[in-house]
Amino acid sequence: MPEYRKSDEAIAKLTPEQYYVTQEAGTERPGTGEYLNNKQPGLYVDIVSGEPLFASADKFDSHCGWPSFTRPIEPANVDELRDTSHGMVRTEVRSKHGDSHLGHVFDDGPRDRGGLRYCINSASLRFVPRDRMEAEGYGEYIDQVDAVR
Repeated sequence: MPEYRKSDEAIAKLTPEQYYVTQEAGTERPGTGEYLNNKQPGLYVDIVSGEPLFASADKFDSHCGWPSFTRPIEPANVDELRDTSHGMVRTEVRSKHGDSHLGHVFDDGPRDRGGLRYCINSASLRFVPRDRMEAEGYGEYIDQVDAVR
């Protein structure tokens, strides 16, 4: 099993927006994220640690302005925490090993796919296309990343 972790080297490679989102629990502007309209098959991993987070097969267009997923590909890699910032009560989503802020999870997702909407900042993710997954060490997930529904 690969070791996924946060490192000073990985943090130093982040763009200012990636740092703001992952390390300061920021949010990218809606409609601006690199992966919002990505429909390629592949895997979304933590930009800091590389841990597998979401599969393209679980991505859907929620029209909320951020990439949305129905579930994590590895639930053990995602922590869900109570967030009371900005006068709201929400559930924050963070990566387990990278401790990156990813976004929030809501219960207004597609009912036929579990009812959840993981609303995730593109700036917290790195996309690994299906044809690169094996070479990058994510081969065990290839059968879970079919095309976006």
